[in-house]
Amino acid sequence: MPELAYSATRHRAELGEASDREVLAALRGGDETALDELIRRKTGPLVQTVYRILGDLEEARDVVQVAFFRIWEHRDRFDDRWSPNTWIYRIASNLAIDHLRSRRSRERSTEPVRRHLRQVADVRAEHSLADLHGEEVMGIFRELAAELTEKQRLVFLLREVEGLSSQEVGEIVGCRESTVRNHLFNARKLLRRELVRRYPEYAPSEGRDDGEEDR
Repeated sequence: MPELAYSATRHRAELGEASDREVLAALRGGDETALDELIRRKTGPLVQTVYRILGDLEEARDVVQVAFFRIWEHRDRFDDRWSPNTWIYRIASNLAIDHLRSRRSRERSTEPVRRHLRQVADVRAEHSLADLHGEEVMGIFRELAAELTEKQRLVFLLREVEGLSSQEVGEIVGCRESTVRNHLFNARKLLRRELVRRYPEYAPSEGRDDGEEDR
């Protein structure tokens, strides 16, 4: 028994030093310890991304938990030619979008209340955006991002916030890099327009050119 415990401890340590691709290879072979390692590595980043899509931390945690179940169930579908992050983020992002659509369907009856809250937000006292707490900034972003399509929002978050490359974003979203750049251009343009319209006190007098090329 002590030898088995030592072997398990050594295996966990080896996985801790392994690359994401090696962890997924072990996972594909049915190694539950590899799943534990993947959860340890990816829970934080995935919760952060899904939270930015949904705007609710508890829902984000629930979606990420489901994502890990889905990853385990479909572990044999991982192709070693793919980027591990691309495959993982695609599963989590698709689940987040499905959850968002379901929630929107449930919330249609509360639209008058949400409209009133938006009107209240439009007349908040003037103060610098830099003085706002992170949660307040996220609240403004969520309101403005409601004007984006699902793909525009996802592309903007993955590219601008998470810092993924256009190629990685295209693989996750399922479109060409040129389409990613187009979504990103339109998202920036819409977000800036809505910021100026709804929160002129926060709009910079000189901002980034909407036509700037995506690097």
